[in-house]
Amino acid sequence: MKRRMGTLLVAALMILTAGCGQTPPEPEPEPDPVPVVEPEPVPEPEPEPVVPAGTNPLTGLPMEPEYEQNRPVAVMFNNLKAAQPQVGIAQADVIYEITAEGGITRMLGLYQTLEGVGTLGSIRSTRPYYLELALGHDALLVHAGGSPEAYTDIRSWGVDNMDGVNGGSDAKIFWRDAERRKTMNYEHTLVTSGEKILEYLAQGHFETQHDADYVYGQTFVEDGTPADGTPAQELTVQFSSYKTGVFTYDPESRTYLAQQYGKPYVDGETGEQVSASNVLVLKTDISVISGDTAGRMKARLTGEGEGLYLCGGKSIPIRWSKADRNHPFVYTREDGTPLALEQGRSYVCIVSARNAKVSVT
Repeated sequence: MKRRMGTLLVAALMILTAGCGQTPPEPEPEPDPVPVVEPEPVPEPEPEPVVPAGTNPLTGLPMEPEYEQNRPVAVMFNNLKAAQPQVGIAQADVIYEITAEGGITRMLGLYQTLEGVGTLGSIRSTRPYYLELALGHDALLVHAGGSPEAYTDIRSWGVDNMDGVNGGSDAKIFWRDAERRKTMNYEHTLVTSGEKILEYLAQGHFETQHDADYVYGQTFVEDGTPADGTPAQELTVQFSSYKTGVFTYDPESRTYLAQQYGKPYVDGETGEQVSASNVLVLKTDISVISGDTAGRMKARLTGEGEGLYLCGGKSIPIRWSKADRNHPFVYTREDGTPLALEQGRSYVCIVSARNAKVSVT
């Protein structure tokens, strides 16, 4: 019995020994951990620019609705060579240029709103035909003095104006620029600003909104290039022997860049070259007032006449008309259809049909 038990023990031991001698199966490899990929941040979309819901009646461009019914402000700019640079002129929505005595020119700059407009000047005196331009837009006039006839007409025509020479409380919006006084004659140093004018108007001196029935009928389109026009890369307007203006088309900005006195016409406030999407030349009767010892001029701005329109590098002949001093210019093509201007600023050269020289290349 003991022998049998020993045999069984030996057998069991052999089985155990054999089992221990076997190589254990290789463990299944652990799978590589799956890397956690953080999602790339989605960039916030750029906010779309907010386009004002209103329209500037002088340019056709979007503007805040509260300014649409503003009576524009018309500013008389000195343009003598010795008074350069002008300041604030490049921000005008419309620039009118016309000769004064001695062949010099002055500009009337129109601003539908003066919000954001800085210093303006230098400011000089007005003449009756500048009054007619301002009245045609139901504008508030800013000037520094005027001819005797202009003062008579200001009173009789009821021109709302702010005068830097013979004004009352309105004269406080003007000052003599200290930097200009270092290099210029005293008469070239009078300036004002958009802020000062707006502060004065806020005091209720004038009605600042058009009447409810006022309509400025000029239409605008996105591209005003006359399809049937002739090439017009450069316009030269010789107002007189003293002043010649040159307008060169810049296709990148789709504007005409202005030059005068042999160099770019640059705004001394912004450093910007004066430019316009639309350039118009209006031909009319301009002559010296008979018996005026200062050689002051008279200009016919009512009735009708011929002109030229440049936009997008092309030009066409046009007709202009103005019913009376209280109405704006109306522009038509030669066939009588209304002329739509391109959205943007306009520069209007009013010249003598007899003496001015105009060329387009």
